[in-house]
Amino acid sequence: MERHTALITGSATGLGKKTAIELAKQGVNVILNSVTSLGKANELKDFIENNYPVQAIVIQGDISTYSECERIVSSANDRMGGINILINNAGAYIVERKDMVNYDLHEWEKVIQVNLTSVFYLAKLVMPTMRQNRWGRIINMGFDRAETAPGWRYRSAFAAAKTGLVSLTKTLAIEESENRITVNMVCPGDITGDFKEVNIKEVREVADNYTPIGRPGTGEDIARVIAFLCHRDSDFITGSVIAVTGGKDVLTKYRYQS
Repeated sequence: MERHTALITGSATGLGKKTAIELAKQGVNVILNSVTSLGKANELKDFIENNYPVQAIVIQGDISTYSECERIVSSANDRMGGINILINNAGAYIVERKDMVNYDLHEWEKVIQVNLTSVFYLAKLVMPTMRQNRWGRIINMGFDRAETAPGWRYRSAFAAAKTGLVSLTKTLAIEESENRITVNMVCPGDITGDFKEVNIKEVREVADNYTPIGRPGTGEDIARVIAFLCHRDSDFITGSVIAVTGGKDVLTKYRYQS
């Protein structure tokens, strides 16, 4: 049986980590990427290889620059024989709440580069192999209702990058459909802190009165959706923006807060 190989950006911790584990469970080789959390990335590599019959490697690199993306993909090709699943999980985010006029140039450029431009870089680099193999999966990460291009106070750069990424997701889905490459976006709900790395069974009895489903979301919730979209038989789903929010209107909580 053909074994697929996934590059997951920002995968040493959080949602990227849970996605790597879920894909490994499904028999997918994983390439873990991090800029600074190499210790945690290597711990995850060891965990995956000790628990699942797949290969796992770590490639350090900053995806905000094209030269680094070239190096990451070249190394992955040399060590793993190519990439046919790309999970664009890494996302720069300015925690401090500030109006757009108060962003400095570096902050704005970094958020746009990591959340939007890096997807262009990496997709451009991996799609020749996907096209040659006539199979590929690209999953981008968004936020609740990104496809409606909502305003989001204090998050101008992040919101602009992700809503731009919605259009890029849909465009690539159209352009690459003839090559049997699917491109989708997953929009996580209000999953914060430690919940990004826990499993669903760990929160079954944890009440969350603010989420219609009645429990908090977890990293596993997101990872399971991503793994489903990566399956060979999920090829009828492309150009989709999929919210995984437990029924919660996430953005309203933050949209106008002062």
